[in-house]
Amino acid sequence: MSRVLPAHLLLAGAALGLAASLILRFRGPTLPVLTVSVAGALLLPPPARLAGATALLALIGWWWGGARLDALDRSPLRSEVGRASRALVEVTGEPRVGRFDQRQPGRVLFFAGRRVRERVQLELPLGRAPPQGALIDVLAFVRLPRAPANGFDERTWLRRQGVHVVFRVDDWSATGRRRGGLAGAGDRLRTWLRGASAPGLAGERRAVLEGVVLGDDNGLTPELKQAFRRSGLYHLLAVSGANVVLLATGMLGLAWAVGLPRAWAHVSALAAIGAYVLAVGPQPSVIRAAISGAATSIAWLMARERDPWHVLLLAAVVLLAWNPYALLDAGFQLSFAAVIAIFLAAGPLLRELEGYPVKKKLAAAVAVSTACSVVTAPILWLQFGAVPLLGVVANALVEIAVGPLLGLAFATAVVEPVSPPLADALAWLNGWIAAYVVFCARAVAAVPFAQVHGRGAALAAAGSLVAAAYAWRRWRTISSRPI
Repeated sequence: MSRVLPAHLLLAGAALGLAASLILRFRGPTLPVLTVSVAGALLLPPPARLAGATALLALIGWWWGGARLDALDRSPLRSEVGRASRALVEVTGEPRVGRFDQRQPGRVLFFAGRRVRERVQLELPLGRAPPQGALIDVLAFVRLPRAPANGFDERTWLRRQGVHVVFRVDDWSATGRRRGGLAGAGDRLRTWLRGASAPGLAGERRAVLEGVVLGDDNGLTPELKQAFRRSGLYHLLAVSGANVVLLATGMLGLAWAVGLPRAWAHVSALAAIGAYVLAVGPQPSVIRAAISGAATSIAWLMARERDPWHVLLLAAVVLLAWNPYALLDAGFQLSFAAVIAIFLAAGPLLRELEGYPVKKKLAAAVAVSTACSVVTAPILWLQFGAVPLLGVVANALVEIAVGPLLGLAFATAVVEPVSPPLADALAWLNGWIAAYVVFCARAVAAVPFAQVHGRGAALAAAGSLVAAAYAWRRWRTISSRPI
């Protein structure tokens, strides 16, 4: 592990303050308290100034987190529960189709002739759904989200996203208008990437590509989704750091191929990362990976060394500053836990595999997958009550496929506007890679003990903690021995 730097302490203080707002919100007089705190931190003697600055950032984070939570918990539409009226709604996401209806996120702009700006969940009948980014006129009945049932608390889950009411839509019609600005640009980028990255493909192969490239699993059948969960490969269907790394690397390579100066190549990589975030949406893993990728280019442009812990803490602060409830989200927890596991455990695990007849690339994949599986097992048990036991095997099988699949998808999207036949050929080849990933997911999921639930999952989670504690103690002991 790298040494602790002042920036690490300052960012950690801000993150802890933001997290503390989930327990107790700041209710004191804001300006006088912050003014006195700033003055006190500046007047401290030099040896204590860093501790004072860290405490100050923790206090600012605590205040800001409380303010953000108050804003997220505010709901003018809650007083309209039980009422039906017409509303103008901006559709902010794609529909998720269920057995009896489909649900879609939106933002209310007008309700019953009154200007409102609040996020809602739309419940629409099965069939046609409005496209993301459209402004629609709806006749809706306002109700509260469902109470906890069957292990899922919809009300709490939506509240953490700033959604407090559900619109049961009986009728909707398109206004012919779409949202503009950055959000509108993101809608257009997503539509383009969806079509250009998999032209000519359909069925499972297209659905898997859309899941890996866009984080959209709507096209997968329930059976195939379950296969990805049981095999420990469901993380492939959420946009991860690998997507951003490949995109940035591809842009740097393309800029080099056309002769751009290195500075402009990094600027191009930053623009590509920003466009990709707009296209796929602000998921925790995407924001974390985007900040990491952007930091690499910014560090080069500023001739500074990139520190991974600094970048990880910065990503946590950005996400928690936008929504402190993100700390309770499974995606946030799994994403950051996996990266911390890679930082701390992947290297020692890889050294343990030295001397075995295993190729270096496969050994690295096994080390990373093992570290992530052990650290995320308790989170999976707490959040979902199930733990995949064969995730290391499944990830080792698909390791050779994920990089080429992503690379071909991005290459296909770039080629499609200038050479559709070549794009079709690349997509056809990528379809076979997607089929291989599906085969691996189903083959591993078919093993009876691929995933454990309930008490078995609890034992697996406890075992992973014991294994992690033993390994950490052993590695610390070995690293402290004199050479």
